[in-house]
Amino acid sequence: MTASLDAVERTALLTAALRAAETRRPDRLYEDPYADALAGDIGPELLAQVRAATFPADGERTLPSTPDYNAIRTRFFDDYLKEAAADPATTQIVLAPAGMDSRAYRTDWPARVRWFEVDRPAVLAYKQQRLGAVQARTDHRKVAVDLTSPDWEQDLQNAGYDPSAPSTWLLEGLLYYIPEADTHRILQRVAAISAPGSRIAADIVNADALTLAHMRGLLDVFESWGCPWLFGTNEPEALFDQYGYTTRALQPGEDGADFGRWPDPVPPRSVQGVRRVFFVHGRRR
Repeated sequence: MTASLDAVERTALLTAALRAAETRRPDRLYEDPYADALAGDIGPELLAQVRAATFPADGERTLPSTPDYNAIRTRFFDDYLKEAAADPATTQIVLAPAGMDSRAYRTDWPARVRWFEVDRPAVLAYKQQRLGAVQARTDHRKVAVDLTSPDWEQDLQNAGYDPSAPSTWLLEGLLYYIPEADTHRILQRVAAISAPGSRIAADIVNADALTLAHMRGLLDVFESWGCPWLFGTNEPEALFDQYGYTTRALQPGEDGADFGRWPDPVPPRSVQGVRRVFFVHGRRR
C-alpha cells in the first residue's frame, strides 16, 4: 500500500513515527495510540535518517531537533483545535492535508463539530487500511481530493462543509513542500470559502531556513527523498494578511509554544540570517 504514496505523502509516515516515539516517552506532551500503526515500516526508516542527520555520532548537533519540534507542533495544534472546538460557534474543522493525523480518533470532540479530512485518495486509503475498524470519535467526513485540483472546494461542500458558517482550518506540514505560487493559491482558495470569524493555523519555515549552509544536512535528507523544501517566508503574518487573516506567529521555544521541550535559543525576530519555524494562527476578518 505504501508503494502508492508519493514522496511528499510519505513524509506523513515520518510524522507518524515521530508521534509514536513521543508517545513512548515518560514525559510525553501528548499520547497518540495509533501512531505506530500509521507509521508502518517506512516511517521508522525515515525517522532514522533524520536522526542520523540531526544527531551525528561524530559531532555536536547543529540542526534543529526534529523530535522536539514535532512534539511541540503536535501539542500546540492539539491545544489550538481543542480551544476552537470549545467555542459554541465552532461546527466544522478542516484538516488539509490530513496525512496520518489521528486527532479524530484519539480525542473527544463536541457532537456539533463536523470533522473534515482532506487529502489525496492514496493517503486516505492507506490510512483506512492501517486503522482498520477503529472508529472516529466525531462526525468524521473524508474528502479524497488533491488540494491542487481545480474543484476540491466542491468536493468539500458535497461532504457537508458550509462556507457560510465559521470554520477552523489546520494546514499542518504542508506549506514548505509546495512552491510559493501554490501556497498563495491555497490560502486564497481557503479564504474564499471561509466565513468571517473563521480560524486558520499552519506551520511554515522562514526563507533563511532554505538557504543557510548549516541547514543543508536536513534539507539534503528531504531532497534525497524527492520532497525538497520549496517555500518559506520571513513575514508570515503579512503572507496571511493578504488573504484577509489577522494572525500571530509563534516560534518553538517562545511562551505558548515551548512546553519545556525546545532545546535551542530563540533569536528575536529582528535578528536576520537565522533559521526559524512559525506556528501561524488567527482569524478571517
